[in-house]
This record gives sequence, structure tokens and C-alpha cells, in this order.
Amino acid sequence: MTTVKNVRLFPRVPESPAVDVEISEGRFSGFSPADGSSPAPPSTLDPEGSAAAVDVIDGAGRILLPSLGDVHAHLDSNRLGQTFRPHTADGTLHGYIMNDRRNWRHGERSVGDQATYAIARIIASGGTRIRSHAQVDADCGLERFHGVKAALEAHADVLEGQIVAFPQAGIVSEKGVRELLDAALSEGADLVGGLDPLLYDRDPASHLDTVFALADRHGKGIDIHLHEAGTAGLFSLEEIAARTRAAGMAGQVTVSHAFALNTNPEPEVAGILDALAEAGVALTTVAPAKGVLPQAAIAHRRLTLGLGEDGQRDCWSPYGDGDLLRRTWQLAFTNGFRLDADIEGCLDIASRGGARVMAGARPDGSALIGDSRFGLGVGAPADFVLVDADTVTSAVMDCPPDRDVFKAGRLIASGGELIGGARLG
Repeated sequence: MTTVKNVRLFPRVPESPAVDVEISEGRFSGFSPADGSSPAPPSTLDPEGSAAAVDVIDGAGRILLPSLGDVHAHLDSNRLGQTFRPHTADGTLHGYIMNDRRNWRHGERSVGDQATYAIARIIASGGTRIRSHAQVDADCGLERFHGVKAALEAHADVLEGQIVAFPQAGIVSEKGVRELLDAALSEGADLVGGLDPLLYDRDPASHLDTVFALADRHGKGIDIHLHEAGTAGLFSLEEIAARTRAAGMAGQVTVSHAFALNTNPEPEVAGILDALAEAGVALTTVAPAKGVLPQAAIAHRRLTLGLGEDGQRDCWSPYGDGDLLRRTWQLAFTNGFRLDADIEGCLDIASRGGARVMAGARPDGSALIGDSRFGLGVGAPADFVLVDADTVTSAVMDCPPDRDVFKAGRLIASGGELIGGARLG
């Protein structure tokens, strides 16, 4: 058993008492008022720099947060740590896609090595779970999928990873993509993706028929990029919800972006949110400058909502640095939040929300706060971050770089460095 002494739990108020946390077999097993005793100095690293057995961890009054997750990543396209590249896309969706196609092979690392670099950054920031899309198309075949899959598998001891076989350039628009998606699912993809079935592929019936048929054939989940705004986006959301209900896939379907929820009148948005909740469809956001989701309405319906970083200094955008706490800040900022409760809600989306997305949790009405499956309750996995901050809000605002990250109660990163890994700049 491991004890983490003298920590303050999220959510909290400044006057909340410190607690001691017990961990058994990688899960939280008890929470009790801090006894005030001084623990012996813990040994967290062995001489080789590997994770060492720790019986007592001195929390030193820090805040204990549930670990974070990047549940909308593109590990195959990130350029973190590479020479900065000027932005050359033309601003249209098709232009972004083709610009990436022209340039992805010219990076300074292989897809697998670059994905590994980004994974290290994400873990060191506090992330213990990643769902990454990997492009599958007529240009790259399964090359990018194989690179991401290898990188995620290499970190399986410290990271919960999922990979989406993602048809970035459409399914109907390019020959052979259906067969490539089928092959990727046979080789271990966790989900099949889709993209703008109405406005990009311009054949929503065929696009969604293919996605749901492949998911059914392989017994896998679905994660569809939906940039479509206005009534086009509402149509696609209605179709996705209806097909999810018909297929009995509650908890297994995610819609990423869902900009239509920001670009339609409130009554129409309320109706489609009800349909998504009834069908058990999850949502993810990347905290965009435009396209903020109606978080209060989503939370009211107990819809699952997770946070991702999308691209990271790639051919699509120069933004993104792999820091999930900073992306939580961005989620609060783009919503214009000031109240502590609202900012804590953003942290909840980045932590428990992402865990629910990846676990396929249905909107069953259980409270996210204190959830014993995904949060800080007894029985939950002991995946957490220790941060030196006054409050949760100050942790999000200041993004302290010195963070201790734990997976199943084991220290896996500290101060921006993976245990046994290289320093990250």
C-alpha cells in the first residue's frame, strides 16, 4: 500500500482540510484527514532513473488533481520540437488537408519518433490517456497509422492509448479508403473515424453507412470529425444520433468539434442535444477560438464531453504545445469564464470527461464530481497529478511547470521529465 500524505483534493475551497490518500493495487483505497505526521523523505528514483517503489509520498500541501487526457490528438502530424515551419495552407478545409498531404513526409523525424516525442510532452504535462487519430488515405496508406500505433504501444505501461483510423481526405471521395479503414481495424485500430459526411464527401448516406458498417463488423467504436456548421451540421448530428440508436451503440460513438452546436439557434441546439443524450453520443472539443460548445447545456444533460489539443505545431496550425493544463486554460479562456466553479468545470472536462469518453461511459446521470470510476473516489484508478498551487483555478491560470504525474499510483513524470526519459524542453 502507498500513502500520499498532506494533499488537498479537487474540487476544493481554500479552507478545505488536507487529507492523506491510500492507494492499493493501483487504485484509490481510502481518504482520511491528514494526520500531520512528517513522512520520511521518499525515494522516487532509483540510480538508473527508473520508477522506484514508494510507500509514502509527501504531498507537501499540493493539490491532487485527477490526471488529464488528450482525447482528440493527431500524433501523426505534430511537429513539436522540430524547426519551425511557416504556415502555408490556404484557409479552406480541403486546402488544409492537401497542404498536410504535400508536406507530412518532410518532417525531421519519422511518424513513430515524432509521435513518441509528443506523447512524452503530453504525459509530462499530466496526461495519462490519449486518443489519437491517424490518417488513412490513398496517399499514405497505413504508414501513419502504423507509426502512431507503435508509439502508443511503446508507452502502454504509463499511458492509456486509443487510435482512430481516420479518413482525413474522405471515404467516398477517394478510391480504396474503405478497404484501408477495414485493414486498419483488423490491425488493431480502436475506432473508425469519419469527416464531414455532407459537406466534404457530399454523400452522407454512403459515408455514414460505411463508418457504421465497419464499426459493426469489427466491434469497434466511432469518432467522427464534424466541422459542419449551421443546418448542415444539424443534419449530420441528427443522422449520427439516429444511427447510433438504431445500432445500439450508446457510449461507443463520439463527435469531435460539433461546431453546429455553436452556430444554430438555441431551440434547435437544445433539440439535437436531447437526441445526442438519448442516443448516448459523446462529444469532444479542442477549445477553439470560434465554435465554443454550450458547456452548461451539455452538462445539464449529462452528455459526456472531453478535451483534446488537436494538432500541435503542424501543417494545419502553429498552435499547440502538448501541455494539457495549458489547454484547460484555453478552454476556460475561450468561454470567457471567470468564476472558480466554471474553471473547475473545465478541469473536470479535461480529466474525468476525457476518461469517460475513452471508457465509453453512457450519460447515466451519475455525477462527474467524486465519481468512483473516473475521478478521485475509492476504487478509481490512482491516476493523478500533484501541483503546487493555491486553488484549482490558480493551477489552471498559472500552469505550474513542476508537476508530479502518477499512473496507477506510480510516479511516471516529474518537473517536465519522464521517469527514465530525456528532459523535455
